Formats: sequence, C-alpha cells, structure tokens
Amino acid sequence: MTVNRLGRNPMYQQIADVLRAQIDTGGLEPGAKLPTEAELRDEYSVSRETVRKALGILVNEGLVVSARPQGHFVRRRQPMVFRPQAEFRERPYTPEMDAFVTEYSAEDREPRQEIEVAIVEPPTDVAKRLQLAPGDLVAVRKRVRYLDGEPFNTNDSYFPLSIVRDSEIMRPESISRGANEVLAELGHRQVRALDEIYVRMPVPDEVHRLDLGPGTPVGIHMTTGHTVEGRPVRVAVTTLPGDRHVISYERRREMTDEEA
Repeated sequence: MTVNRLGRNPMYQQIADVLRAQIDTGGLEPGAKLPTEAELRDEYSVSRETVRKALGILVNEGLVVSARPQGHFVRRRQPMVFRPQAEFRERPYTPEMDAFVTEYSAEDREPRQEIEVAIVEPPTDVAKRLQLAPGDLVAVRKRVRYLDGEPFNTNDSYFPLSIVRDSEIMRPESISRGANEVLAELGHRQVRALDEIYVRMPVPDEVHRLDLGPGTPVGIHMTTGHTVEGRPVRVAVTTLPGDRHVISYERRREMTDEEA
C-alpha cells in the first residue's frame, strides 16, 4: 500500500492506512515500536501535524498505544473470552478463589479484582427489571476485573436489599461459591436468566473505571435472574471494552425423536 498526494483521502489518513495494514499483516508485530514522528515526516515528506493526526487515528482505533517519550507501540492484544452461558454451571472453586480468578489463573494470566459494596437507590433500568417499588433500596457489588494489570471489565450486581441484608453479599470480598448460590441458600434460587446485550460509547464513569482510550466502544451485558416463582432477584451489568473481549455463546439444537 502506498500514499498518493493526489489521492482522494488526505495524507494523514493514507499514512494511517499504511501503518494499519502493516499491523494487520504482521509487518508490525504486537509490542513493536512504530517509526518515530521524525522518521515518518521524512519518509512521506509531510508536516508534524499530519504525522500526529495519522498516529492519533491508530490510537483512537486501539491499535497503537502512546508511551511518551519512548514513542508509539503496537498494542498487545490477548482478548478475554466472555462466556455468559457459564453463569449457572457448577462451581468447584477453592475458598480463596472465585470463578473469574480461577478460570484465568488456569490460563497462566494474572487475574485480580477490586470489590466495593454499597446500599444505593437503584438506577431506573435496574429498578424496572427488579420490579421495585419507589423508595426501595438495593445492595450493589461493584467489581473491576483485571488481567495482567489491565482493567478488562466491570461487573456490577444489584440485589433487592430486603433479601440480601446481613448476608455474605454485603461483604466486599470474593464469594467462592458465587452470589447466585448465596441467593439460593437464602431461598431465592435463580432458574431463569434474561440476557440483554447493548453496544454503545462509554459514559465518563466507565472511561475512568476501565481506563479506556478515545473512541473505544463498550458492550453492555445485562442479566436479570428470576426464581421459579418468576421473581427477579438479581441484575448484573457487565461492561466489556470492545478492544479487550470476545463474547462467546454456545447454542445447541434439541434433537427430535426421529433424529435421536
């Protein structure tokens, strides 16, 4: 791929296209340093502003990170596979490690999470899904999950305060058997979950919690858990940066008697 001063696209866009192609084809491997601004100016006979616009495009796309004064580097990518269907599977975890920490420790990555617990008035969308009356409060467990030191996603789980008060859910620490099992022990086992997925640009709080770069979209996975009686008892909101995740669903078709 070459640049053309008489081309339809401006020079900074063409330079970005050339560098992007080198990243996509492996010419610039993860962790590789890009040519310096001075080298790019000389190579393409353009101004510093043009070079900076080109590099800015790649930074906004999440392909390149700026590490001044060292320069710009191809971003290392090792996406986290997010599996919503695993939520209700059996959890043979150790007392010290919950599902997230256990799964990614087994992949030779370094997981950790920060947990906060608070009693709050629920956001409107959460109150609606939990079918709460005006003035009802919820307990929220807010987690930021890290892999290899980088914040990968947030998981905020909301519970009607009336059913989880004084339970383990109110403690800001990992629950090895999972909050779902605690709810079951409290008499509110979930047998059905409604999953909703939204994709949008992040709000400022999400940018701060996840240290998001400019132009990074997020996926929002919202799960509402219901008991056998149909009562909603938990809403979990997971925020997934688009440059750090692959969402994986497994589906199976039920076989007919003739096919079995």
